[in-house]
Amino acid sequence: MGMNDTPSGERLHIGFFGCRNAGKSSIVNAVTGQDIALVSDVAGTTTDPVQKAMELLPIGPVLIIDTPGIDDEGGLGEMRVARTKRVLNKTDLAVLVVDSTKGMNTSDRELLKLFEEKGLPYVIAYNKADISGRSGTEGEHGIYVSAATGQNVYELKELIGKCAKLPDESRRLVGDLVNGGDFVVLVVPIDSAAPKGRLILPQQQTIRDLLEAGAMPVVCRESELERTLSDIGKKPAMVITDSQAFGFVSKIVPEDITLTSFSILMARYKGFLEGAVRGAAAISGLKSGDRVLISEGCTHHRQCGDIGTEKLPRWLKKHTGADLELGFTSGTGFEDDLSPYKLIIHCGGCMLNEREMTYRMKCAADAGVPMTNYGTAIAYMNGILKRSLAPFPRLREMV
Repeated sequence: MGMNDTPSGERLHIGFFGCRNAGKSSIVNAVTGQDIALVSDVAGTTTDPVQKAMELLPIGPVLIIDTPGIDDEGGLGEMRVARTKRVLNKTDLAVLVVDSTKGMNTSDRELLKLFEEKGLPYVIAYNKADISGRSGTEGEHGIYVSAATGQNVYELKELIGKCAKLPDESRRLVGDLVNGGDFVVLVVPIDSAAPKGRLILPQQQTIRDLLEAGAMPVVCRESELERTLSDIGKKPAMVITDSQAFGFVSKIVPEDITLTSFSILMARYKGFLEGAVRGAAAISGLKSGDRVLISEGCTHHRQCGDIGTEKLPRWLKKHTGADLELGFTSGTGFEDDLSPYKLIIHCGGCMLNEREMTYRMKCAADAGVPMTNYGTAIAYMNGILKRSLAPFPRLREMV
């Protein structure tokens, strides 16, 4: 994929961290060759994380994130610092910007400790080298640079590329589950909550991956599924449905045809399908008064019929017969304290990178709260979870 068609969840996330006035924003602009971040001599100019999707050689598609100074002060400063630390949860590689005229201070060392605790690859850019008179490298991770003169900016980018842990290109959404020439039927409901003029990201990515595998995707609405299965003239290798149509679709697709959902495939791709399968069993144990968190990774406009805020709550009530207390988060927001919840139901995470999904799963595990995802939960409530896991025999045996 190129710069324009690579989703943010598939980009390497590079975060720039450091103290106020160390020159983080100037380094961001120098590295990217663009005026992405506002630059000023006034300490604390960057007040919120700023991010930009772009192509950065020698890496490729990346998401650049400029953060507020970690040493910001006062009530607002504390909030900015908290946001900066949250950015670490989705950062694949951190760049610590240090003012080389002052050297590394306590806040810088605290950031380094955080990087190491999180197992985060990092680079140290000792900025303002034109003033300090320093040059060359500093240990394995450090390099002296000047955003003002361009000194060693190219070398900094090379070091970032060397230290970055690039995404595993062998990961597949669905292409490894089919053979060239297979027909695969994709069921895509078109309703009031569907985006006008486009398919949602997991549907787009599934089609792309099937084409790359040499398979032949056939797309239809759920109302046309029966006729589609009849008209293609060949038994499809698989039917993949939008999760909200699981119950309807499962009654039409013969038992000898593999059936799964976009959400289940995305959960496997993001590395949390096994946890989602284990977590789904908690649904049947819910009782009145229990709290359930429904979390989405994107920030789309909520419409009538929204799956997260309307359909899932309705299906949960029908399945459990309980009056549950529901909480909702979206985008980069995620509850800091998960302990009050009995269950977390997360979206497929197509807009989040793997590191952030792993972080959220770890938070849930640390709090002792089971976590599942939309597709797995819906399949469970429709009594077809075992069937929907047919492509994954080991996980199927867990149900």
